[in-house]
Amino acid sequence: MNAILRTVVVVAAGLLVQQSVVVAAGQEVAPAAVVSSLESPNSSNVPLPAVGSKGNLSLDTQTPLDAAITKPGRAEGTGDPALGGERHPLYRLHKSDVLEVSFTFSPEYDQTVTIQPDGRISLKHVGSLFVEGLSLPDLTDAVRGACAGTLHDPEVSIALKDFEKPYFIATGEVARPGKYELRSEITVNEAVAMAGGFTKQSKHSQVVLFRRAADDLVEARVLNLKQMLNHRNLSEDMHLRPGDLVYVPQSQISKIQRFMPTSSMGMYMSGLKF
Repeated sequence: MNAILRTVVVVAAGLLVQQSVVVAAGQEVAPAAVVSSLESPNSSNVPLPAVGSKGNLSLDTQTPLDAAITKPGRAEGTGDPALGGERHPLYRLHKSDVLEVSFTFSPEYDQTVTIQPDGRISLKHVGSLFVEGLSLPDLTDAVRGACAGTLHDPEVSIALKDFEKPYFIATGEVARPGKYELRSEITVNEAVAMAGGFTKQSKHSQVVLFRRAADDLVEARVLNLKQMLNHRNLSEDMHLRPGDLVYVPQSQISKIQRFMPTSSMGMYMSGLKF
């Protein structure tokens, strides 16, 4: 009886030891399985973000900080106007803009001023201020600072009453070349339609869009409007921005047509002559 009891005890102890070994092995294999499942979708060999001791993600030390964090409001984090500049830029004051300047606690200083051709305005008891190129928040700060010697902690509000409307220019071989107001989202095709459409001498396949990216830098894009319309695909039809210029060139055949006699053109254009 004692021998049977000892045998049962030995077998039970062996089972417990085997179970503990299996559990320990499972705990060692589980993290590896999780890591492999995370690495498998990353077929491009891009390093995954490391996880810190507190579970926070940390950037790889070999990844440049500028490549990982883009600056808000800038194109690709650079802020270069040639690459797009600000996404939502504030309006900058121009000559002939009309401003209404109001002082909350000193209404005797209120006045409506027009920006002069030299870019300046003249305010009561303040004098002349150069304001061209400033935004309204910048101008508010400038007026508040200029009045600080006369008024104690002045509260100033400035409203833009009249300004140069956004516009685009259509020129070249269009029916009505000129300057048009840019009241809403307009594409190049729509701009040509607003200008009366193409003339018979126009070259639809090489319409040029000129866009000023900086004071000394102009970007030119060549668009094939003929192909867009024939394929009924306007996905590449660019939207205009204020100040853009759309130029429709003259076709080659129209350039030489005026030097050819009418009788010769009739012979070449009509198949019945051959």
